[in-house]
Amino acid sequence: MTKNNNLFFQLTQEPLNKGNPFISIPNGKTFSYHEMISISAQYAKAAIELGIKKNDRVIVQTEKYLECIWLYLACLRIGAVYVPINPSYTLSETIFFIDDAKPSLFVSDKQKPTEELNIFLQKKNVKFVCLIGPNSTSLENIASKCDDNFETCFSNADSIAAILYTSGTTGQSKGAMLSHENLFSNAKALSEIWRFSASDILLHILPIYHTHGLFVAFNTALVANSSIIFLDKFKPLEVIRKMKGATVVMGVPTHYIRFIQEKNLTKESTSQIRLFISGSAPLSPEIHRIFFLRTGHEILERYGMTETSMITSNPYDSLRKPGTVGLPLPGVEIRVVATAGAIPVTDGIIGNIQVRGPNVFKGYWGITEKSKSPFTTDGYFITGDLGFIDTYGYLNISGRDKDLIISGGLNVYPAEVEQVIDSIEGILESAVIGLPHKDFGEGVTAIIVFEKQRPLDEPSLQNLIRQKIASFKVPLKIIVRKALPKNAMGKVQKKLLRNELSSIFLDK
Repeated sequence: MTKNNNLFFQLTQEPLNKGNPFISIPNGKTFSYHEMISISAQYAKAAIELGIKKNDRVIVQTEKYLECIWLYLACLRIGAVYVPINPSYTLSETIFFIDDAKPSLFVSDKQKPTEELNIFLQKKNVKFVCLIGPNSTSLENIASKCDDNFETCFSNADSIAAILYTSGTTGQSKGAMLSHENLFSNAKALSEIWRFSASDILLHILPIYHTHGLFVAFNTALVANSSIIFLDKFKPLEVIRKMKGATVVMGVPTHYIRFIQEKNLTKESTSQIRLFISGSAPLSPEIHRIFFLRTGHEILERYGMTETSMITSNPYDSLRKPGTVGLPLPGVEIRVVATAGAIPVTDGIIGNIQVRGPNVFKGYWGITEKSKSPFTTDGYFITGDLGFIDTYGYLNISGRDKDLIISGGLNVYPAEVEQVIDSIEGILESAVIGLPHKDFGEGVTAIIVFEKQRPLDEPSLQNLIRQKIASFKVPLKIIVRKALPKNAMGKVQKKLLRNELSSIFLDK
């Protein structure tokens, strides 16, 4: 008999403790695994009533609601393609995603669309439905009237489960097509290397329109039959209080920066947690250090992308190296090749990071031209990230290739300079960019955030940095800010910084 590779089917295979708590929400209500299966079946039938069938795209643009999880699981069971997008997108951005994804259904937390959006949806023959609310036509109410008898459809390994749009920080957003096997293989690998089990309780503080919060968190917990505490808003003090009832926390650097600003973050308040995980953006060594001093916990960093889910991770029970993203996941291959070609480089040399494995996406939605292929001829995905493998075999990220600074003909990798700056006591985080320079073409510029007061002036900082890296990498200008511009997943928006500071012309 041909194996059913449907992600829902694989994540809920026996032995599944259907009485085990699956998820609890802030009002105290808890849903078991048995209820998860029943409610997702009701949402699947509701979606079918709205005309959704296998391979149809369903765009979901809402704040963080539990009902999104029921709908995500329902789409898997139908074989429809789940397409979550950031609720903070503007109307013009939202219209772009609808036009590109060509969905059959648009799901919102608004009772009705704006006039302009409604006109566009009608023009594209896309049905609109409100996710929740008292209205009898809301998805929640339609589902509540459906029975829970539903057989999960058959999907092969390459069937598309979701389309996630890239952040578009360096260009136009593209829809990454993720298959059922992409997502299951990653969830299985992560649950094993991070030692997830049915006794774990994940404190969920992430958005759910992104791979980190939706796939890494939910799928990994699901495959291990773990429980989830679902928080719809991130409030640092509330999260710290709830750590007493959890065993795992997944966050982004912004979360950890906010945690260490709370007096309640102590060894006692974190005593029940066995694992803190950080990802989606680099975590500075200074945050690592402060967090460890306050809690006794070493944060585990990992590395992934929209197109690949997770690629590497620091190990669970051996050396976790701050500033690195660890070792390849089981079944995943990585290589670093010369920036000017495709020849693998030796350890310690910075080059382009490429990855191959069952986690790697099937391509970009609607983009078929060979000239735009993100893959090498031997099947490696070209990540666009620069990095190197150190003597321990750990991957180190040096930045995006588009962020590379060429100053006086010499390559400067922002992450290398940022790591040196972030290691200086009193500096919370930094971002390094290139600004126009009359002699060098680009001049290295650092934007920094101090932990508290400003104890060092620009010349003093430059002297400290000069002791650790070559002089051509030392920032010619240092700008102090209260905070760095970031997206919802904690990634610094360097494009915004470059645009904002573009009028600055360096001449020294």
